[in-house]
Formats: sequence, C-alpha cells, structure tokens
Amino acid sequence: MEGIGVLFILFLIVIIAAIICLIKGVRIIKQGEVGIVEKLGKYHRTIDAGLNFVNPIWDKVRTVIIKELTMDVPPQNVITKDNVTISIDTVVFYRITDPTKAVYAINDLRRSIQYMAQTTVRNIVGKMELEEILASRDTINSQLRESLDIATDPWGCKVNNVEIKDIVPPRDVKEAMEKLITADRTKRSSILLAEGEKESAIRIAEGQRESKILQADAEKESNIKRAEGVRQSRILEATGEAEAIERIAQAKAKDIELQYEALRNANLDDKMVAVKSLETLKEASQGAANKVFIPFDTTKTLGSLGTIKEAFKD
Repeated sequence: MEGIGVLFILFLIVIIAAIICLIKGVRIIKQGEVGIVEKLGKYHRTIDAGLNFVNPIWDKVRTVIIKELTMDVPPQNVITKDNVTISIDTVVFYRITDPTKAVYAINDLRRSIQYMAQTTVRNIVGKMELEEILASRDTINSQLRESLDIATDPWGCKVNNVEIKDIVPPRDVKEAMEKLITADRTKRSSILLAEGEKESAIRIAEGQRESKILQADAEKESNIKRAEGVRQSRILEATGEAEAIERIAQAKAKDIELQYEALRNANLDDKMVAVKSLETLKEASQGAANKVFIPFDTTKTLGSLGTIKEAFKD
C-alpha cells in the first residue's frame, strides 16, 4: 500500500510538472512583433505573431518589434563651414527588416543608430554654411536618410526617414538673423505698399481716361445727332418752301391761263384786251425784284397802244 501511495504521489508530481511546462511553453507574440527562439543560447528559429509553443526548459524567446519606430537623437553642437556653432535636434524613423541581424549583428541597435545619426549629422552639416543649412533642410534630411540607411543595412535595419526638428544658432547670430528678417519684412511691406499705390494710381488714371473717352464719345454722338437733326430740319423746311413756291407759281400760272382764255373767248375789242393785259401784268409783277414777264402776244398789243411806259410807272 505504501508503494502504491508513493507511485501516486510521483504521478501527481509528473502531471503537475507537465502542466507547468505546458503553461510556461506557451508564447503569445503580438502583432508587429516576432520572437527569436534560442535553444541553449544559440539561435534556433523565429516565431511570428500569434500563439506559439516552445520548450520552457532550454528554449528562450527574445521579442523583436518589426513595425516602424522613432528615435529622438539628443541635440548636438555642430561647427559649420563658416565657423558658427549650432545645435541640431534630429528624429530618425526606422524599421527592423531582419530580426536575426538586429539581435546578433549589433549589441545595442538603438544606441548604435543614435551614434551613427550624430556622426552623420556632423559630417554633412559641417561641410555647409549656416545660411545654406537653414535654407536646405529637405536636402540635409535626404542626405542623412541615405547615409544612415546604408550604414544600418548590415544590422537588418531600414531607415525610412530622418527629420531635423530644430536648428538653434548662437544668441548673437540669432539676434542678427531676427533683425535681418525684420528688415526684410519691412522692405517687402514697403515694396508691396508702393506697388499697391502704383496699381491704384494706374487704375484711377485708366478710369479717368476711360471716363473722358466715354464723355467725348457721347458728346460727339450728341453733336452728330444734333447736326443731323438740324440738317434734316433744314432739308424738310427747304423742301416745304420749294413745294409752296412751286404750288404758288402753278396757281398763278393757272390763273393767268384762265384769264387769258376767258379774254380770248369773250371777243373783246383791242382796248379792253389791253387793259386786262395790263392788270394781269401788274398783279404778276408784284413781289418781283425789277422783273416783269410779258407774254409774247401781250407785248404786241402794248406796242400797238404805246402804253408800256405808263404801266411800269404805275
């Protein structure tokens, strides 16, 4: 009985140990991470995100983050080409592409990237003048990224981007730059104000010119229409006068013709014809300026009577 009790206790111990080993052998890897499994201190395999089982006795798991990471490089002083000491603050964006190299090719990946970034910044910025540095941040960022990417490739790391957060020059240089910026802004403001006044004056002058042109055109058009009206009025007036004179002449001619026809049809003697002819000539001569139109037949009658002189005197 005692032997059975001992065996039962040993069985329980084995079961408990197996359960403990099973529990300890479970490894859950998060998304964006991988696990480096080492067996007795040597690389064995890489496990992906999810539920994994390892031997808890001789397997050791090291977690490596493979999503993009950021590293703030501490500010460092750099002497530029024109001997100005500036402080540069940099941020590096990187991602581990080969977890095995990131673990075994370098002792401390983050610290190594930090040192490499500082060295690269000094090498690149030290060859440039301050004004060029301030105006060429994008170019500097691109050069830093390329240099760091090449340098960290053996470590299984990919540098995606490098950004210069801040460039701080010495106080005296900063004050001089601020004065220069203020002067430049004042200059630009003055130029813009002068250009605005010039544009305003040009537009006012153009407006006045256009107004005068329009006024002149309107006056010209008005004069043309006024002259056209006067011309039309005179034409109509002259046409009316001509028609009136023509009708009066036609009426007088008709009257003379009728009187002459009546005298001819009346069978009057010569004396009566002469008298009537003189009356008719007298009426016709009124309104004429020293001109008398005498019918051919009447002049014969007047010649025979010898009375033309007395008729003109009347």
